[in-house]
Amino acid sequence: MDVRKADFAGSWYPAESKACEREIQKFLGEGKHTALLGSEFVGGIVPHAGWYYSGSIACNVIHTLSRGEAPEVIMVFGMHLHPNSDLYIMADGAWETPFGAIEIHRELAERLLERFDFQVETGRHHHPDNTIELQLPFIKYLFPDVKIVPIGAPPTATSLEVGRTVAEIASELGLRIKVIGSTDLTHYGSNYGFTSHGDGPSAVDWVKNSNDSRIIETMLAMDPVKVIDEALTNQNACCAGAAATAIAAAGRLGAQRAQTVVYATSYDKRPADSFVGYVGIVFD
Repeated sequence: MDVRKADFAGSWYPAESKACEREIQKFLGEGKHTALLGSEFVGGIVPHAGWYYSGSIACNVIHTLSRGEAPEVIMVFGMHLHPNSDLYIMADGAWETPFGAIEIHRELAERLLERFDFQVETGRHHHPDNTIELQLPFIKYLFPDVKIVPIGAPPTATSLEVGRTVAEIASELGLRIKVIGSTDLTHYGSNYGFTSHGDGPSAVDWVKNSNDSRIIETMLAMDPVKVIDEALTNQNACCAGAAATAIAAAGRLGAQRAQTVVYATSYDKRPADSFVGYVGIVFD
């Protein structure tokens, strides 16, 4: 089997299974008092910074997906792409995690390849990208037998159609699936070339209560087209295509509501003039 190596293990998250498990158990403890309505969640939005900054948020979103019937496949939409980027997919093999390799659902991936033009990645030939990889240890630990289909989704109408088609193909194949869109929010400060509101506490307040708030409200409204438009206009989601595609898929899977699990920023962990926003959202 063609196994894609974990490019970020040992740096962005622990490389050893025992260390990963300790982190995951800590994260789950941090989220155990989260109050959410509903009992069957079909998808969510997760951040993808190093686990120190946003691992707790991502872990608890993915754990929430364990409510209800267990999925056979989890679609993971991600990658840092722009409107002129291609679609990407890994259609065969497996992806390494500290808990063992997580397999690709080949039949579902192949059905997508029949419908859309993708750049196909493999274990040997791929773009190292944290957006998807950082979710995989959580998925493997919480859903040991599940398979995945990892997709790079640019912020385009075609990506939204991919999301809707995923739900339709899964229904045709009789597969139980859930979906995840991976994005961080505003990247603010000199490190990111975005300093429109100066620095210090007033800049942090603007990011939290204005710029990030706008994109979160749009995600909660489950309007994937507006999510892309908002992000491209105001630079408040680095992977808007992934988030919007997950929303489109969740809507086709029957989700009618979105709820915020938690919002935070890297500033909360380590105050600095440059910082990033994170949100966890679930759909049911």
